[in-house]
Amino acid sequence: MPNTTLDRGRITARVPLHVQETLETAASLVGSTVNQFVVQAALREAERIIEQERVIRLSADDARYFLEALDNPLPPNEKLISALQDYTTHRNDQTGSFDWAPRPKRV
Repeated sequence: MPNTTLDRGRITARVPLHVQETLETAASLVGSTVNQFVVQAALREAERIIEQERVIRLSADDARYFLEALDNPLPPNEKLISALQDYTTHRNDQTGSFDWAPRPKRV
């Protein structure tokens, strides 16, 4: 017999009483339970943050400048050349891995 229940996770939060009261008031105003209200609000905010972090918005001028830079890149500078040489020195062509150790932090 197939399992028709959805897998669910649980989220709990301890909040000050005034926060709970505010959430209860808002939930009752829209006709939902506090749990439904909190989940819907958190989900909306999570989706907004994900969209904000995944999408880069450019003005028309910035988009033209960006595409121009992609089509006609500047020649590599000394730092880029040095980084590429450092990378090829530490690259392991057999495994595709990169043998790298971080530099010590400056104090």
